[in-house]
Amino acid sequence: MEENLTKTCLHDRHVALGALMSPFGGFDMPIQYKGITEEHNAVRQEVGVFDVSHMGEVRVKGPDAYKFVSHIFVNDVTGAPDGQIFYGMMCYENGGTVDDLLVYKVNDEEYFLVINASNIAKDVDWIIKNSEGFNVEITDQSPYYGEVAIQGPKAEETMENVLGIPVKDIAFYNFKTFPIDGEEVIVSRTGYTGEDGFEVYGSHDFTQKVWDKLMEAGVQPCGLGCRDTLRFEVGLPLYGDELSADITPIEASLSMFVKLDKEEFIGKEALALQKAEGVKRRIVGLELEGNAIPRHGYPVEVDGVQVGEITTGYRSISTGKSVAMAMINKPFDKLGTKVEVRIRKKTFPATVVKKRFYDKSYKK
Repeated sequence: MEENLTKTCLHDRHVALGALMSPFGGFDMPIQYKGITEEHNAVRQEVGVFDVSHMGEVRVKGPDAYKFVSHIFVNDVTGAPDGQIFYGMMCYENGGTVDDLLVYKVNDEEYFLVINASNIAKDVDWIIKNSEGFNVEITDQSPYYGEVAIQGPKAEETMENVLGIPVKDIAFYNFKTFPIDGEEVIVSRTGYTGEDGFEVYGSHDFTQKVWDKLMEAGVQPCGLGCRDTLRFEVGLPLYGDELSADITPIEASLSMFVKLDKEEFIGKEALALQKAEGVKRRIVGLELEGNAIPRHGYPVEVDGVQVGEITTGYRSISTGKSVAMAMINKPFDKLGTKVEVRIRKKTFPATVVKKRFYDKSYKK
């Protein structure tokens, strides 16, 4: 193991369970336990639990909290009830993506931001730098929080029966704070799998207790391997693949989260221009013929000329098809367009399809 990798508060438990460990975003993380397919299917059919303590948490508090969050976030949190959660991006002036994140509205003077593990230091610096002139206090709480994600059709039942946390009344993309064991625990109805589920944020000690209870109850532990196959099947982006400093939310086909009718926000001008003029390339879905597996970085060609590249590709566990998300130049991004994916020295026929390969089943 690389010496400088950070360990989550559940690290020893993963090792004891015999998980395959690997570096991810500066952390030593479990990739799989029993196997990616088995863990993937557990989440689609029953329930699984992920250690997501590597994610970053930033608290924004103060009289200007609403104004500041609106300034750095492309989605619109105006008039939202307390307890609502928003997905969206923070962008640079040129429209490139700083990160995609969740914004939890505690109240008008307090927001809780959940950011990607690999971006914590960069994001926190960027947030602090852009807070100048706003009356807000910014706290990086990433070192304090542990986090687990309980995901799957039986997630609600598991939360209530195994953990004793009443979650039935939490609507999708909402959260509640519970006083448990002398601390404030945040529970949100969110996830990254396309299934119903919850994310639970608490101290390291609390997170370890939750994990142990779930293991005793026989809940399947899941690694980052199936976290990727699950999010990919339902068309959810991964920062570094479908979003980056060089890929705007519009190019990533995520413009529904960019609210251009709200007041100014960082990157608004560049994104408005892209939306008005159209982009030269965008993220689409591809379905390959046969069994060849497309991987990140493989070229996409038309008549021997490269017109794009794969951002994520798999043999979809839930559908059995070889599918990919790819950044494709216009006009080859239209649904039904025939392209070819180069895998080493051979090319394989593929068709542009919607980038959701499997239907999400969230609780309505």
